[in-house]
Amino acid sequence: MGNIKVRFAPSPTGMLHVGNARTALISWLFTRANNGHFMLRIDDTDKVRSKDEYELAIEEGLSWMGMDWDSKARQRDRSDIYESKIEQLKTDGRLYPCYETPEELDLKRKSQLSRKLPPIYDREALELSEDKIKSYKAQGRKPHWRFKLNHAPIIWNDIVRGDIKFDGKDLSDPVLIREDGSPLYHICSVIDDIDYDITHVVRGEDHVSNTACHIQMFEALGAKAPIFAHLPLLSDKEGGKLSKRIGSLSLKDLQDDGLEPMSIVSLMARLGSSEPIEAFSDIKTVIDNFDISKFSRGTPKFDAEELVRLNTKILHEMSFDNAKPRLIELDLSELDEEFWNIVRPNITRMSDAKEWWNVAKGPVTPIIEDPEFIKAALELMPPTPWNKDTWMNWANAVKAQTGRKGKKLFMPLRQALTGMDHGPELSELLLLIGADNAKQRLQNDKKAA
Repeated sequence: MGNIKVRFAPSPTGMLHVGNARTALISWLFTRANNGHFMLRIDDTDKVRSKDEYELAIEEGLSWMGMDWDSKARQRDRSDIYESKIEQLKTDGRLYPCYETPEELDLKRKSQLSRKLPPIYDREALELSEDKIKSYKAQGRKPHWRFKLNHAPIIWNDIVRGDIKFDGKDLSDPVLIREDGSPLYHICSVIDDIDYDITHVVRGEDHVSNTACHIQMFEALGAKAPIFAHLPLLSDKEGGKLSKRIGSLSLKDLQDDGLEPMSIVSLMARLGSSEPIEAFSDIKTVIDNFDISKFSRGTPKFDAEELVRLNTKILHEMSFDNAKPRLIELDLSELDEEFWNIVRPNITRMSDAKEWWNVAKGPVTPIIEDPEFIKAALELMPPTPWNKDTWMNWANAVKAQTGRKGKKLFMPLRQALTGMDHGPELSELLLLIGADNAKQRLQNDKKAA
């Protein structure tokens, strides 16, 4: 596919949310699958809302998901370059000053809508007399600047949406320069994409009409537009708009919830494509199997419960070597491979391993509802050393002595030994608990370990 260069361009005005994380991941996977160059570009022209802590959180979130970048840039470092290109557009007559106030523009829009007309800017500013302009300046008005669209067809082939066609006459001339002289996202993005030789742009479908305008900006600056891929926005699991809670769900929220990064990667890499969603344990496999052409215009349904299911599957298949660094982070450096293999089928998050460590090593509050039964079981407790047959030998002895069987036999013993009514097989868990701890718990020792 040639030398591919793709950028992810977040604005550091808040935490990276799931929708942007998906765009970042698909951009990155597409780049890596094609041996391209991935650029992280911080779009921080909004000087009031852009914060260094958000930029850092974006970087940390991408790294946590396993993404890296080959280069990085910030728009705030490129003011002189933008100014030069903007002056060129003014000289060429493609940027023109407008003096309407926000209130006046709002009245125009309402008037157009009331007459069932599309709310497109009427280019009144192009007809202003010199006297009128002087009058506005005397009032202290400062202009905002709009890009003059050519009233001509705008056509491109989108990787996801196929052939797209707009006509310049059906679009409002976009504002590119604010009244305070600062440039907006649109023009800075186009200039950057040109200067950094960006070949492909992956972004949300809410940018489709922006792209129509951007294509003319590329042409006005003497450049060829990149290839675009506009991804449909996520919906909730019923197909409706994402709720505010989920729509603003940040990558940090998912991380704090104890989810594995590969569960998010596994879901987002396939969500909205024709490929089945699978639980991947390593990102290289995701890259090797990635194909952006498999994404469609259909609205993908984001289900947080699916993340938990993927997370659970990933953990259940995780080797001890891969789990060990995470276990050390949880202060579980003593937890060995045998312990991990026994408890991992019973965890949905890595932090659950700590719960099972505590169940095995204590302290535990036993649940004893039938003291006489537990006393009988205690008297029949097998001698040490214990092995994998100990539990069954003990259970059979208790069954013969008490006449209990099935759940009435096993559940009271599990509750007394673990303080819980579920968990790993007692034949394995009993060996982790050990004879001394088990004895103390059956004795209902208040200091039971």
